[in-house]
Amino acid sequence: MIAQQPGRSYIVYLTLAVGFVLTVIPLPEWAINYRPQWVTLILIYWCMALPERFGVGVGWFTGILLDVLTGTLLGQHALGLALVAYLTLKLHRRVRVLPLRQQIFTIFVLLLVERLLAIWATGAAGYPAPTLWYWATPVVGMLLWPWIYIVLRDIRRRFRVR
Repeated sequence: MIAQQPGRSYIVYLTLAVGFVLTVIPLPEWAINYRPQWVTLILIYWCMALPERFGVGVGWFTGILLDVLTGTLLGQHALGLALVAYLTLKLHRRVRVLPLRQQIFTIFVLLLVERLLAIWATGAAGYPAPTLWYWATPVVGMLLWPWIYIVLRDIRRRFRVR
């Protein structure tokens, strides 16, 4: 078992905080539909990189924070992020060995799962269905995955997060 470096966990939570900030930063009206699922992408990375430390509980808590921060239904993102964390934990050994260009398809499916659960929750609450542009977000996240993976991997290595 690898001993955890004292004081290194804050890096992970700092990257999630950056994801929260990027999620709520104001965008022009035309760009709102293209906002990536920053928090989901960062959570997927940390669940793949450190599966013994980050999992369903972290996904659920992160989702609750995201619900509160964005003003959506309480539990909408929590359910999606918990399921994405669970699926990432189940698939992390297979996905980590794939080249980045093949990883993006798995990431796309995980982002779609999160979006499907979010649309299900809003539909169950009686809100109208979103437009077709709602599905552009997972595509943008899929295209950004190689850069997010590389940046977070470099941060993990530089600060020796284990």
